[in-house]
Amino acid sequence: MINHLKGKLVEKNPTFVVVECNGVGYFLNISLHTFSLIKDEENIQIFTHLQVREDSHTLFGFIEKSEREIFRLLISVSGIGSSTARTMLSSLTPQQIKEAIANGDVPSIQAIKGIGSKTAQRVILDLKDKILKVYEMDEVSHISNNTGKEEALSALEVLGFTRRQSEKVVDKIVKEDTSLSVEDIIKQALKNL
Repeated sequence: MINHLKGKLVEKNPTFVVVECNGVGYFLNISLHTFSLIKDEENIQIFTHLQVREDSHTLFGFIEKSEREIFRLLISVSGIGSSTARTMLSSLTPQQIKEAIANGDVPSIQAIKGIGSKTAQRVILDLKDKILKVYEMDEVSHISNNTGKEEALSALEVLGFTRRQSEKVVDKIVKEDTSLSVEDIIKQALKNL
């Protein structure tokens, strides 16, 4: 396994870089997040993930170890391949992905091109415990917040609003103030629906 490459940055594009190490040029697929962090320096160190398939060996490059770890967690989920994981890391920062998974935020993950609702739910289901454990994130606030959101959505459905219609409004309210009670969420949602 190749852990990292340290060498001369020969070429830099939004989707790949070429790094020359001792006369050998390595083609690395990268995300837009990594692209934005790579400075136009001559020498570079980039962390790698080597994907071995029957028909190809593909190198992926990451400027931060944390992004590589998130990438590896994402590709461990059934239905998420390396290109989908790279798209996710190009659409959201590693921190945003961690928070979305820890919060059970299906709409944020589903907003990424190529991710449907079932895949978004599977990502959260498969990775939530790992994310909370590995990154020592606090689950208590996420659970109460998420439960309040769900209760508010159920109440709004009973009142005759469609779930899709009310979900956007409730998500916005909960994002702005995570400490709101279920009653307050419902009151604010009714004003905006």
